Amino acid sequence: MPIPTRSDQRLHRVPLAIWLTAIGIALVLASILGVCVGSVPIPLGDVGQVVFSRLGLGESAPALNGTIIWDYRIPRVIAAALVGAGLTVSGIALQGLVRNPLADPYVIGVSSGASFGAVLVMVFGSGALLGLGVSTGAFVGAALILVLVFLVAQRRGAFSDSRLVLAGVALGYLASAGTSFVQLQAKPGQISGILFWTLGSVAGARWNSLPVPAVVIIVCVLLMLTRARALNALSLGDDAAVAVGVNIRQERLILLLLAALCTAVTVSLAGGVGFVGLIVPHATRLLVGADHRRLLPAGIILGALFLVVVDLAARTIGSPIEFPLTIFTAVVGVPFFLFLMAREKRA
Repeated sequence: MPIPTRSDQRLHRVPLAIWLTAIGIALVLASILGVCVGSVPIPLGDVGQVVFSRLGLGESAPALNGTIIWDYRIPRVIAAALVGAGLTVSGIALQGLVRNPLADPYVIGVSSGASFGAVLVMVFGSGALLGLGVSTGAFVGAALILVLVFLVAQRRGAFSDSRLVLAGVALGYLASAGTSFVQLQAKPGQISGILFWTLGSVAGARWNSLPVPAVVIIVCVLLMLTRARALNALSLGDDAAVAVGVNIRQERLILLLLAALCTAVTVSLAGGVGFVGLIVPHATRLLVGADHRRLLPAGIILGALFLVVVDLAARTIGSPIEFPLTIFTAVVGVPFFLFLMAREKRA
């Protein structure tokens, strides 16, 4: 974990409510910008007219504006916020749970399993997974890898963090090999879609694809919020957790299941968006400290803000060409980690 400096300590003393308010306002502004800006810029007044019209609170808006704003951009912004929040909270939970600053939601192989399921459907059609669509196929693949990871990691009815990570890495590589093999069977016209999926995008978000992922992500995030105290204890080690009365086996299992389920759903919604669950937890710690009672709620909003901004950049910088999200999250993530390494060296 990053070593706190004096400037960090001053940031950590800022009341949580102030941080949540500031990041929340930034999220609202970024979301509004994400709805207004695109290959077809639409003024804020027209956006308001579309929203009120669709809610039955105002006069009808032009059909083209209504389609762009209501059917495409608003679902896209909501999906980016959900995915960013879900991946960030899952990353925070896993980093505290395994006490490894490099842990992220994909360390247990869920992303590789989801990519394998999605690519199967893309290449061989819905018949490859009993008529399932791409998103459902991704979730099935993620769930299958998750079950296998837990089965392999168990030893005499229990599992350790190290066995879980090793099982996740091994099975993740196996799923990645399966994905590569399936890609070799793809037609030339399918390659770009597969690449876009594996690098992450919320371009396909629509109202009918949001309800189930939204409910699952929100429930998982809320349940992880209730386990902030247990995460504080587990992040200090098993002995410390036992000393304060935490049931290690139960809490570890619950947190892992929540993080894995949340990750599986985000991947099924947006593909393999990298770096979010790795860098945003560290950025949040710099602002609010390592106490999970502050870290988790701040991470939810900051993760949502981060991916909304990244998605806006991905679809506007090269407009009308759109880029996968991981290209931009990597551009931010690599310099950020170099900064953290230099900072810890100085400390």
